[in-house]
Amino acid sequence: MVDLKRKQIKRKIIIVFIIYLIIGGILIQNIGSTSYQIFLKMKEKREFTNKINSLKEKEEELKGTVEKLQNPDYVARYAREKYLFSKDGEIIIRIPD
Repeated sequence: MVDLKRKQIKRKIIIVFIIYLIIGGILIQNIGSTSYQIFLKMKEKREFTNKINSLKEKEEELKGTVEKLQNPDYVARYAREKYLFSKDGEIIIRIPD
């Protein structure tokens, strides 16, 4: 009789231990999966932050260009340099770099 109760208790302990192992495995897998997703989101956030910063720099550069292009003297000089426009009586000689 005592032997039978011990076997039943051992069996119950083993079943509870297996259930705890299964639950623990599921929890560890969920934590690992969630941690990996967080890691990917942080990486994506860094990439977007870098992209935003580069776009802000380009925006500042373009704002500066817009301000320069509102100056008629700058536009005239730019056209002469880039497109070889000349003033009346002016001869343009291009020297290669």
